[in-house]
Amino acid sequence: MRKPLAAAFCALAIAGAGAAPATAAEAAPTGVGKAADTGKVTSAVSDVVTSATETLSGLRSPSAKAVNFAGTVALSNCSGSVVRMPDSEDNDPALVMTNGHCLDGGMPQPGEVRVDQASSRTFGLLNASGSRVATLRAAKLAYGTMTDTDVAFYQLTTTYGQIKSSYGINALTLNDSHPVAGTAISVVSGYWKRIYSCDIDGFAPTLKEGDWTFKDSVRYTSACNTIGGTSGSPVVDQATGKVVAINNTGNEDGERCTVNNPCEVDANGNVTVHKGINYAQQTYQIPACFGVDNKLDLSASGCTLPKP
Repeated sequence: MRKPLAAAFCALAIAGAGAAPATAAEAAPTGVGKAADTGKVTSAVSDVVTSATETLSGLRSPSAKAVNFAGTVALSNCSGSVVRMPDSEDNDPALVMTNGHCLDGGMPQPGEVRVDQASSRTFGLLNASGSRVATLRAAKLAYGTMTDTDVAFYQLTTTYGQIKSSYGINALTLNDSHPVAGTAISVVSGYWKRIYSCDIDGFAPTLKEGDWTFKDSVRYTSACNTIGGTSGSPVVDQATGKVVAINNTGNEDGERCTVNNPCEVDANGNVTVHKGINYAQQTYQIPACFGVDNKLDLSASGCTLPKP
């Protein structure tokens, strides 16, 4: 469901606001999701309106004012966030969460799981107002997949405590319980420095997009009309400030189960298409997979993430 960055920019310009991406050093992946197609960006994009944060923040509902950009990151083609588990400690190596389809090594194939791969990828760390205050660097890709879910975790060379001490920014905490329909949420894009606010409309038991299948996906109400570059954005519960999902896809054209046009499949095999509606993958099951020192343990009790 990826929209090219150029198309996404045009849509914003028509609405009266534009935003330049953080960087465009790496080519965007093709296919599933809301990654930005940086290969179609011209140099003019970086010279457009720079006051997008203030302009676009006005689109948020009053109830979402507490949600800001602190702890989010901008990737070369996607969004992401520095996240911690409920039991993470300040001296643990920090983790950046984004989508599996945003990986710098290309999108994982169905059934593919990547674990403990070398990476030196960089991330632009944002403060509450959306200003870039630091560049964080990965030590490795801890985990990445597009099977059942669409998520990746990079382990950084810095700890949570070092990030807090140097920049005054706390990581976002992953909630470890299943979200509830009707919950007010905000999708926070570090790439675009834009916050979308809506509600959880419900859940799709199975979401099919091309060759990929996602399970128990979050369906947004229509107000979260996310665009290219928002892939990997944390979905934040407005009441708690905790992350309940990760933004990843949506149906652009009303097609049935094709790339960029995911469809919902119920337990009886009935297919439903919601044109213009966007989705996220739940994250409540992830904390069980990370133990002491934020070490990934896919065999831990309660960990349901796909294994290699």
